[in-house]
Amino acid sequence: MHKESPPFRSGYIAIIGRPNAGKSTILNRLIGHRIAIVTPKPQTTRHRILGILNGPDYQALLLDTPGILDPKYALQRLMKEEIERALNDADVVLMVIDATAPVCDDLSLLRGRPAVVALNKIDAVPRQNLLPVAQACANAGLDKVYMISALTGDGVDDLKNGVIGLLPEAPPFYPPDMVSERPERFFVAELIREAIFNRYGAEIPYSTTVQVEEFRERPNRKDYIRAVIYVEKESQKSILIGEGGRSLKKVGEIAREAIEQFLGRPVYLELWVKVAKGWRQNEGFIRQNVYGSPLGG
Repeated sequence: MHKESPPFRSGYIAIIGRPNAGKSTILNRLIGHRIAIVTPKPQTTRHRILGILNGPDYQALLLDTPGILDPKYALQRLMKEEIERALNDADVVLMVIDATAPVCDDLSLLRGRPAVVALNKIDAVPRQNLLPVAQACANAGLDKVYMISALTGDGVDDLKNGVIGLLPEAPPFYPPDMVSERPERFFVAELIREAIFNRYGAEIPYSTTVQVEEFRERPNRKDYIRAVIYVEKESQKSILIGEGGRSLKKVGEIAREAIEQFLGRPVYLELWVKVAKGWRQNEGFIRQNVYGSPLGG
């Protein structure tokens, strides 16, 4: 007797949670490619990033989002809009909670939605410390709680199967060889920003945004990339560049190596630093230079 193949499932999964809960690490682990930048600092993610997970009978469209926070300025307000857009688009919500500093206040966002909770970083805490969080999830009506470590991969396969099982029956949205709908220049800008986050202290990374102004593939030569790093103050520009340009040169070296690994080909990277005074409070600048226009485009 012929066994029927399972129905094809396809849909959007919004990954939400507090800053530094490990959402981007989970996205990268599930996709199997490093498409979201990861740093030890909170609020690294500013964009809603789509990762496409393809399987024989499913296509999961994973939406990484900025961390949930109370916005203090224009950039954070637009980051919050990115979260809301992802929730509105989602067929399933995956909430990530940091097991080392669990906050369960956001569980109300999941009411009435197909949802699961991933308690992440279990490799860093004693097992008995996880039980109160699991109980809080149960009290909120969520019985699908996965104990995982995105860093080691522990429990991630069970999580993947759990969220895919909640997707609706539908045909795929994208070709099976795609891992994201973003263009290469988006990832180039993000990798430059990652290098800045990992290289500088508290103020500089949050005051910078990166725009790739030119990206040319050159036959038989290195790709040419020119990018501008915007800062808010002249003093930040001086710190970013460093004495004799040494600090900026080091950022360029780190970023170029990451970009070449991502693209799989050599590049010539040229970085410039410009001041856009108080840009994080300037919604017009943010929409044009951070998110593109319209928002998220």
